Amino acid sequence: MKNFIVRTLTGALFAVTLIASILYGKATFGAMFTLVTILSVNEFCNLVKRYKKTTFPTWLAAIAGGYLYIATFMTFHGNNAAPMTLYAPYIAIVAYIFIRQLFDTEGKALDNYAYFTMSQIYAALPFALLNILATAGASAGSTYFYLLPISIFALVWCNDTGAFFVGCSIGKHKMFERVSPKKTWEGFAGGAIVAIIAAVAASRFFTIMNVWEWAGMAAVVVISGTFGDLIESSMKREMQIKDSGNMLPGHGGILDRFDSTMLATPCVMLYLSFIGVL
Repeated sequence: MKNFIVRTLTGALFAVTLIASILYGKATFGAMFTLVTILSVNEFCNLVKRYKKTTFPTWLAAIAGGYLYIATFMTFHGNNAAPMTLYAPYIAIVAYIFIRQLFDTEGKALDNYAYFTMSQIYAALPFALLNILATAGASAGSTYFYLLPISIFALVWCNDTGAFFVGCSIGKHKMFERVSPKKTWEGFAGGAIVAIIAAVAASRFFTIMNVWEWAGMAAVVVISGTFGDLIESSMKREMQIKDSGNMLPGHGGILDRFDSTMLATPCVMLYLSFIGVL
């Protein structure tokens, strides 16, 4: 019971903070996700350092990820600064980490190259892509609109909530028992229904997409978000750990909270590009 209360309070505080930062404006949006990106990359690198004994500087990988977010933020929400100028420091950090490996006599070069690259693609790039989604629907003279970023998180939460309650109530048929023993097809269907209902309701208030496009976006979030969760679960299972960290009491680490979003974001971006919203 105590763990349930802690989990509920932490989840509520997390959701309120995240939503408030997105709604308040692009400055708080940028600050929040710069921090989230740095923490995500740092957490991922610490995990692989324990599991694979990587030797590249974790702190520098985290700075690189944070800077990737900032450069992308400035590209889409700044004052039209030249992208190559903005990304030059990021390219320099990446080059340094790769060149540094030539002088490293302790770590395995392939592991260091692979896991550093993964830290940027898996743990940093999805948050940077949120900046592109945040441009859709912006009013004249503005580059920022909260709707699509907040919609992804809302649909992920709707999916998780529906999947949890339906799965606990009637779930019998396992989805990927080897990776996540508690996930069931009944829960997946329940989460999808809740998310699609929420998307249909959103279409009544936000005309950036019609009802079918909103429903399609919900379907993309459900499918990609579920796979995102399973991907992180497979990594944790191989590392033989329960949570990616302990930063969020009752919820684990940063990666545990954003695992679904990290795959859903690029997939939604592709979907919205396909239907002409981006």
